[in-house]
Formats: sequence, C-alpha cells, structure tokens
Amino acid sequence: MKIGTAIAIYFVVWWIVLFAILPLGVKNAHEAGETTLEGNEPGAPVKHQMGKKALITTVVAAIVFAIIYYSIQYFWPWIVDPK
Repeated sequence: MKIGTAIAIYFVVWWIVLFAILPLGVKNAHEAGETTLEGNEPGAPVKHQMGKKALITTVVAAIVFAIIYYSIQYFWPWIVDPK
C-alpha cells in the first residue's frame, strides 16, 4: 500500500470514528439540571470535551486502520489470486 493511500484511508476512518464517538457522554442542559438563557438551544451540550474525544478517536482509528492495513497486506492478495 502506498503512503498516500494509507493516509487517505486513515483520514476517512478517523472521521467515521469521530462521528461514532461524538455522542458519547454528552449531556444537554436539561439532563445536567442547568437552566438555559433565553435564545439558547436547550439541547446543546453543556460540556463537549472535544480534546478528549479527539484523542479517543485517534487511538480507535489507529486500531481500526491497523486491522484494515493488515487485512489488505496479508489477505487481499490471497482473495484476489488464490493459488
């Protein structure tokens, strides 16, 4: 696998994992027991914790990418050209 292809696959995997991780641990103002000011969305998250979620996303995406890379390197030639 070329480096450009690997980077592109990791980039796509990272974004997919990010969208899977984003809703975890989010509480809106109503669930947290806080009041909202007039004009603010009551469903908006109180603490989004994006730094923590970006770090978790990076680790999980690296694991998923490693599985994809291993599968492509070692199983794809066997599937395409079984001898």
